[in-house]
Amino acid sequence: MVNVWVHAETLNGAVSTITLELLAKARELGDVTAFHAGPDADQVAAELGSHGVSRILTTGDLDNGLPGPSLASAVAAKAEEESPTAILLGTTYGGRDVAGRLSVKLDAPVITNIVDLIENDGLTGVEPVFGGTTNVKTKFTGDTPGIFLVRPKSFTAEAAGGGQASVETIQIPDLGSTGSAKITNRFVEESDGPKLDEAAIVISGGRGLGEAENFRMIEDLAGKLGGAAGASRAIVDAGWVPYSYQVGQTGKVVKPDVYIAAGISGATQHMVGMKGSKTIIAINKDPEAPIFSIADLGIVGDVHKVLPALLEAIGD
Repeated sequence: MVNVWVHAETLNGAVSTITLELLAKARELGDVTAFHAGPDADQVAAELGSHGVSRILTTGDLDNGLPGPSLASAVAAKAEEESPTAILLGTTYGGRDVAGRLSVKLDAPVITNIVDLIENDGLTGVEPVFGGTTNVKTKFTGDTPGIFLVRPKSFTAEAAGGGQASVETIQIPDLGSTGSAKITNRFVEESDGPKLDEAAIVISGGRGLGEAENFRMIEDLAGKLGGAAGASRAIVDAGWVPYSYQVGQTGKVVKPDVYIAAGISGATQHMVGMKGSKTIIAINKDPEAPIFSIADLGIVGDVHKVLPALLEAIGD
């Protein structure tokens, strides 16, 4: 049987969405063990168990130490004892950190940007290239565990109804000077609405807005619709909005019920991050804009006229 280990990212007793997405696929493949850093393993054992996890390997409380070095070292030592078939991590800051460290410690390569996993005498990772027009399938051939970094929204998070997972504390090897780094402060970005990558409705703005001040129309429309505001890379690079707003290959991948692209021409790297949306509405004054090729509804018009009209029609 395939033995799959999944990086479980949690914060204050809450399991991250991408962790639950990974578990949905992992339990299809075989027996699932989660590995975790922090003091809240017992708090999340029931939720992880309901998503197919039989066992949680945890470092326990790290006393504000960096989670990456401790977790990677402990998991690598455990993996050498038990030889899991594959190790799955989400493409997040934490996931990338742990994956890189595991790669060095286990002398195993990492396959990144994965959107699917296929069991065929070992696990094969499916990675989209050329803007999602072609898929590359890559398989590990060595004896080391396959390490896969999986793109968010690749799988649908669904509970399986299992019982509470067991919790096992794993030993952290001596980290030397690497273990001396401490987290001294945490900054949590405030938001009035849903998270961009979890919202059912996303309204994104691009260069067609003309200037940074006009992004207020995107935020106002998102607020009225109970959605989240997003942005193209062009206006993030221009400093109009923070990087956390960016939708696309180098930003967040979103799959909302409704995606409205206002003043976005449709660069390939942007469309990779939102083309999985159920309904795509594009607003652009250029009828030849690439965004219309994937839109379910296209409005050829000036965003400076269309967005105010939408806001007025919706009202308070």
